[in-house]
Amino acid sequence: MTNTVRARQERVLVIEDDPTLRLGLVKTLRSAGFDVTTAKDGLEGQTIAQNDRFDLVLVDVMLPVKNGFEVCEELRKSDADLAIIMLTAKGEEEDRVRGLRLGADDYVTKPFGVAELLARIDALLRRPRRREQAATLVKIGAVKLDFKSLRADKAGEAVELTAQEFKLVRFFLDHEDTMLTRQRILDGVWGADYFGTERTVDNFVTRLRSKFEDDPKKPRFFVTMRGGGYRFSRGR
Repeated sequence: MTNTVRARQERVLVIEDDPTLRLGLVKTLRSAGFDVTTAKDGLEGQTIAQNDRFDLVLVDVMLPVKNGFEVCEELRKSDADLAIIMLTAKGEEEDRVRGLRLGADDYVTKPFGVAELLARIDALLRRPRRREQAATLVKIGAVKLDFKSLRADKAGEAVELTAQEFKLVRFFLDHEDTMLTRQRILDGVWGADYFGTERTVDNFVTRLRSKFEDDPKKPRFFVTMRGGGYRFSRGR
């Protein structure tokens, strides 16, 4: 009877300079059904990761050209959603803490068991993606919004927003730095069959400014575009 490996959608990048360990990791991961790509030094691994899409990166700490700490830091800057596991032979607390502070999600000390490594990978890939979490928790200026509970606060004080105001803010966030006509906002937030006027948008934007802007008369988030509509930006 032939065992059939179930192909998975997840892609894993292995950055490891030891050819024996690299080959062993490739065989282990592919036998578990992962799509695996490899790199033999830090710079090559960073370049591959930043020019392609991966769900998880396994990166050794001690790498030629560019060490694992540097690679981890750069990858985290460019992709907040990428799962990163660091491989270390030292197992010293200082190295583990440094890696985690630079953005690693987990670490595995060499030598490690296959079952443990696969369990850690599966645990990471099961976690909610950072972008999904970020989509529910947003900060605009000093105001923090939780779109899951529909709550907002500013310096610990509750900011009262209606469900429709949350919906309007979400629409602006989804179209950040884009000039939006009043009609487009009406269609996107209230629906194409809404019989209200464009003045509705102006009234709601005025209310948002009073709650988010330091000076509602000189808005920096919800900006009026002459002859058009509005443009929202958090000014990052």
